[in-house]
Amino acid sequence: MAKTFNLPDLGEGLQEAEIVEWKVKEGDIVKVDEPLVAVETDKAVVDVPSPYSGKILKLHWSNGDIVPTHSALVDFEVEGEESTTASDSTPEPEVKEEPIAEDSGTVVGKMASSDAVVEETAIIRKKTRKGTGKPKASPATRLLAKKLDIDLNTVTGTGKGGLITKQDLEQLGTTSETTRAVVGFMPTGVWSVPPLRDDVTFGKPEALRGPRRAMHQSMTVARNQVMACTLFDDADTHAWMPAQDITARIIRAVVAGCRTEPGLNAWYNGEKMERTLHSHVDLAMAVDTPDGLIVPVLRNVDKKDGQALRQDLNQIKVTTRNRTVAPEDMKNATITLSNFGMLAGRYATPVVVPPQVAILGTGGLRHDVVPVLGGIEVHKRVPLSITFDHRCITGGEACRWLAAVLKDLEKPF
Repeated sequence: MAKTFNLPDLGEGLQEAEIVEWKVKEGDIVKVDEPLVAVETDKAVVDVPSPYSGKILKLHWSNGDIVPTHSALVDFEVEGEESTTASDSTPEPEVKEEPIAEDSGTVVGKMASSDAVVEETAIIRKKTRKGTGKPKASPATRLLAKKLDIDLNTVTGTGKGGLITKQDLEQLGTTSETTRAVVGFMPTGVWSVPPLRDDVTFGKPEALRGPRRAMHQSMTVARNQVMACTLFDDADTHAWMPAQDITARIIRAVVAGCRTEPGLNAWYNGEKMERTLHSHVDLAMAVDTPDGLIVPVLRNVDKKDGQALRQDLNQIKVTTRNRTVAPEDMKNATITLSNFGMLAGRYATPVVVPPQVAILGTGGLRHDVVPVLGGIEVHKRVPLSITFDHRCITGGEACRWLAAVLKDLEKPF
């Protein structure tokens, strides 16, 4: 008989998912657990496995469609069961059953089908590139061009097949230095700006999808539900011993702040005016990707040393940028860290996403002139920006939290 499989809830309360790639087509024969379709939720691309063995009768959606949770996804002719056809003596209308316990309301990753448990697998989103007409050059040559501030589109390659070599760049770089040495000399037509990027679409509206769509939704919630206030200060790291792991030190300082003022390591329910303080610290780390920020969670950072934190950081960056981070690894953070200074910027007003109540932003390390005993010295300092929800956190609590972070970061090790 015909059965209809509805799109399950791929996370806690997710309203929709985007079809990335169908793994089957109408008429295919599939077995239980075989992947049916790759879908993108708020932050991850996951495979949805088949709950039945049988024949694919109908795919209700196409690649790129946004599918509401619990909507009809696939029609099956289930293996081993009699199918209803128009030639039956007592024809019955096709019945699309609402999914029962094995395929309704379950999160992929623990979705029961028959007597088996279907395990979720995250996949890397595949992208195909068309020819871009970019200059031919090796990665090392491109790096050298960036260092010398040379636009490869202006270079004629002398290598095989027009390949641009390091020698081409070095010769052009020497000429450019000679030209720049002439005070006030700017030849006509030499003024250059970076070329238009060829991986984006200009002049045509496009719908937000994937992480950008999720960003729109979470930022709208943050705007409507949080009374944000931000404090700024600089942590003096002049006393640090050599070879300190900056990110690990900042994470330890966040833990120190949460030990001093637990109110910032909490969740807040504005409708009920209730807050929940957490004894553990599950830290969300904002990671930049071409599709937007993705925010995986480092669990129990309050119980880990610097080496364990570094291992976790390296692993989570790889899985996030490859889009293989699992949905459960992006849930239930108690506080967030945004290390935007690795790209640019000194201070910011990071956005608190409820139910969390605080987020720390770190700017780029700077060498600042500071007064010392009536004189001046140059110290390396880390700019800090802490945004907190002023509905449930007082200004004094936020200041004491930031003071504890500063104190920890000033320690030699």
